[in-house]
Amino acid sequence: MRELRAADIDWSTEEDDLATAVEELRVDLANSLAGVVDISRLADGIPGVEFRGGLCWAEQAPARDPFRTMG
Repeated sequence: MRELRAADIDWSTEEDDLATAVEELRVDLANSLAGVVDISRLADGIPGVEFRGGLCWAEQAPARDPFRTMG
């Protein structure tokens, strides 16, 4: 809760209030974080890379090796 207060969020412009946001983080962290990540900015500053859209999701599981071969 301390970090959310320090984040300088104008709660009057949000759908939730501070207490609701804290509860959502406790119940489903992956889903809550998926709502705050701006996927379109992940490639900012990488020469030759342009974001044109896509699908991104968050899941609660051990990290996967993206270079593991399927089989």
